[in-house]
Amino acid sequence: MRAGLKAADETWLPRLIARVWLEAAGHGHFASSLDGVILVPVPGSSPVQGMPWVAERLAWCLKEVGLAAAVWPVLRRRHAVRKSAFAPAGERPSVLEHYASFAIERAHFDRCPARLTLVDDVITRGRTLLAAAGRLRQAFPGAQIRAFALLRTLARDEKLCCLLDPCEGEVRWTSGDARRVP
Repeated sequence: MRAGLKAADETWLPRLIARVWLEAAGHGHFASSLDGVILVPVPGSSPVQGMPWVAERLAWCLKEVGLAAAVWPVLRRRHAVRKSAFAPAGERPSVLEHYASFAIERAHFDRCPARLTLVDDVITRGRTLLAAAGRLRQAFPGAQIRAFALLRTLARDEKLCCLLDPCEGEVRWTSGDARRVP
């Protein structure tokens, strides 16, 4: 599933998103959390110019199936950070490294939004999302900021119940690092 998501196949991705959303809504998750919000895709680990990245494609798919008002690709990388997927646990970029690498492109918007939802493909600890939320909070201090990730890694003590197992949780700054529950 992760490989298919990373490939961002234009026919497979919208079907996956629709299926996950229907499964989540059927179990009472995310009741209207994306309805009417502006989606802000989280960039990958390196700056990309002129082509959509996985989270951006994911955000556009969410909008196309009617789950958001707009997509604002305003968050950009100033410089690359180490790719977390291939780094040992102790060598992944910190929240502060991610934060320093992000910038907001103000040319993309003409008003201060009320509700923003960061969109990412996979969440592990939540460092990237926490840093991205910090940048958005700096640019839009009055906005409600949430996050959506299509896939999540499992904690050591967590068991996979089924392939589609949506959940709601939170990422917090605790003891100098990001902590995700669940």
